Amino acid sequence: MLPRVDLLLLLPLLSAAVVAGHNPIKLVFVLAGQSNMAGRGGVSDGHWDHVVPPACRPSPSILRLNASLMWQMAHEPLHADIDFKKTCGVGPGMPFAHSVVAASTEAVPLGLVPCAVGGTSIREWARGTSLYKNLVHRARVAAASAGGRVAAILWYQGESDTVSEKDAEAYSHRMETLISHLRADLRDPNLLVIQPACSLSHCVWPSTRESFSRVLLALELLLLPEKEITQIVRGAQKGIKLHNILCVDAKGLALEADNLHLTTGAQVELGKMLAIAYLNHTRRTPHFQFDL
Repeated sequence: MLPRVDLLLLLPLLSAAVVAGHNPIKLVFVLAGQSNMAGRGGVSDGHWDHVVPPACRPSPSILRLNASLMWQMAHEPLHADIDFKKTCGVGPGMPFAHSVVAASTEAVPLGLVPCAVGGTSIREWARGTSLYKNLVHRARVAAASAGGRVAAILWYQGESDTVSEKDAEAYSHRMETLISHLRADLRDPNLLVIQPACSLSHCVWPSTRESFSRVLLALELLLLPEKEITQIVRGAQKGIKLHNILCVDAKGLALEADNLHLTTGAQVELGKMLAIAYLNHTRRTPHFQFDL
């Protein structure tokens, strides 16, 4: 077996070889939302520990669309060139993909399309914004170049909308509007969306480096208990009134020391939860072969 460092150095060459001869990608999954989808597993004080569990390791059966809109063998961190202003680590995308591939009887690659950006609110994903346009463009390119379709959007977001009661109360409508717009612009009225209900048991306070107006807005929390405002968002995520929307509950999964981001082990568990939801929805039977 090659030493770990040599394997990492060879990844670009291996990716090129795999992509050059890969079969059409029939299933494309878009990964969108904020930091827990982008992946912060193993990240502490701005540094990633480079620990990659078996469920997150590269595989010829799992490709990713990079920032240059080229397919390559997927590897952690999936969002390194997308959420490039932050330090990315392990997210739920790779364990999700491994679990779906393990349950498939077809020897065809699966395509992941990273789009998540840390610290973003749902308002920043509304139609017409740069994040929305980028998601739609990347999803279209992925589906067209792969000769497949977008099988689902995996959406993990909501922590930033626990800062204000007003934003929390508007979450349900904003999320339903976002889904409707994505379905229209991707020309799939039945597009599947799978989202975790956020894992927070408390609200997210803005940092002292953020704008004064945002800090003032956060003072609304003095009028509403932290758990209650977070439950408004979680309730909205669980109660979307559109068809083909699946929700898994991330509450209780282990968090990093910041009490906000999922640990590497928790991300692996979440990825499998998302896969089970997808596979059950498509009436497939999951066969997991990976340890946390």
